[in-house]
Amino acid sequence: MWISRGNRVAGAFVAATTAVTLVACGSGDTDTGSADDGQSSGMARSSTGPSASPSPTRSYPLSSAPRSIPSVRTHEAARGPGWRPAGAKSGVVIASGSDALADEGKLLSQELKIPYRGAAKARAGDVELALASGGGGAESYAMTVSGGRVRITGPGEAGVFYGTRTLKQAVRADGEMPEGVVRDSPGRAQRGLNLDIARKYYTPAWIEDRLREMADLKLNQLGLHFSDDQGFRIESSSHPEIVSQQHLSKAEVRQILALAKQLHINVVPEIDNPGHLGAVIRAHPDLQLRNVNGVATKGAIDISKPESAAIVDDLLREYAGLFPGPYWNLGADEYQALVVSNPQASYPQLARAAVKKYGSQAGVQDLTAGWTNDRAAVMAPYGRQLKVWNDGLFKGGVVKADPKLEVQYWTGKEYGAREPVAYLSEGRKVVNFNDEYLYYVLGQPNNFVYPTGKRIYEEWTPLVLRKTQAVPEKYSKQIQGGLFAIWGDFPNAQTQDQVAAGIRMPLAATAQKLWDPAKPTLSWTEFKALAEKLGV
Repeated sequence: MWISRGNRVAGAFVAATTAVTLVACGSGDTDTGSADDGQSSGMARSSTGPSASPSPTRSYPLSSAPRSIPSVRTHEAARGPGWRPAGAKSGVVIASGSDALADEGKLLSQELKIPYRGAAKARAGDVELALASGGGGAESYAMTVSGGRVRITGPGEAGVFYGTRTLKQAVRADGEMPEGVVRDSPGRAQRGLNLDIARKYYTPAWIEDRLREMADLKLNQLGLHFSDDQGFRIESSSHPEIVSQQHLSKAEVRQILALAKQLHINVVPEIDNPGHLGAVIRAHPDLQLRNVNGVATKGAIDISKPESAAIVDDLLREYAGLFPGPYWNLGADEYQALVVSNPQASYPQLARAAVKKYGSQAGVQDLTAGWTNDRAAVMAPYGRQLKVWNDGLFKGGVVKADPKLEVQYWTGKEYGAREPVAYLSEGRKVVNFNDEYLYYVLGQPNNFVYPTGKRIYEEWTPLVLRKTQAVPEKYSKQIQGGLFAIWGDFPNAQTQDQVAAGIRMPLAATAQKLWDPAKPTLSWTEFKALAEKLGV
């Protein structure tokens, strides 16, 4: 929660050294005067009689919460000069037993332009980072500013890192970190950006810049949609024939992953299937799904053919070895065989395969659900939490989707898509991708409009999963978080620099609403001004 900044006392207070004695307003053993004006007319008493007046004391107004995006959850105000970097007189140190925080310490020292002294005892002017057991999750942290020092602690490296982001932003906003204690933690576990590099190629440097911006906003997940009808954008050893001319090499991907790991961001790969496989089908036209009249179905692979499963499974296994993170997105959305009025009549080969595999009551929907379950089984040995788009899970039918699949809810308009409560009432975990607020679709096709940060900031919450309506609060714990998504439907509609500029404020607003569940205390105008000052 923000505390009013009030009338900040001028920089002379901030510059005061730690030798200054601090007293609360009106306290101290004085006969007349007050601590507020730093004077005392009383005389100290001793056995030898009157002595000189004691040294003057200086008091400070109660501190205000540090200014950051996202805002801190709680700040205990205190009286004191706060902390500001003082060049060589300051330093970043790592507490005993916390050597794992070396990367965080080195990065902070570079950003604040103060020395990194490694494992050393903290002294006046220092920032100390420490791993400490206690309450809170791995992404929580506490920051204490007192005695001219800063101490950031947390049970996990990610939490301490987020504390350094708050410190960095506070110094950038106001030149100092206010006195007092911050206790902070995220409202949602999954917070991030989803990037379609299949339809629009982005350079490795551009992606790495987004990772750095995400880290400053305490976002922890980058979805990477790298296969679609328009392109397959990562080097492949198992099927090099499917790779687009413009693509990321595996060495470039490893470099991106290394930076993401340093910044505590999980990269979530997606090879969307059984739809959105046009790039694969171009190299393997025999796998193209065709209807009863022999007409090709855009982007759809023929899931009645064993060869279709073989090539997709080859790719899943190959990239499971490249991407080590805890999550994987199987896709499963927009399989075009299901959008026609009578899938069984339009695609008799799929209908026959469904009956053969699942019995006489099975249809094309069941074959599709079974396909996704089979791909989940392929990924099972890798221990990933598997995700699918919500319209890839269907109601009815004889085949039920694996109950462990996590739902990325983006639409209520596609075939098979249901209201959010239908998924939540089944006990499924859901991640918010609401296309009303969180979809940045290049070229703005199909009535999409570039989202604004103002609208997200003022209207959206993680409970608003579809259109503008929130689901009941009782489902809140099942909603894991949300991601802002960039889609390249018309890749030339914007340059990558225009995309970066266009998503900046929407991403900042999304980060704020995912971290702090409380209603923001800053107006949109104030929030935007702070973002400009912070450079996020």
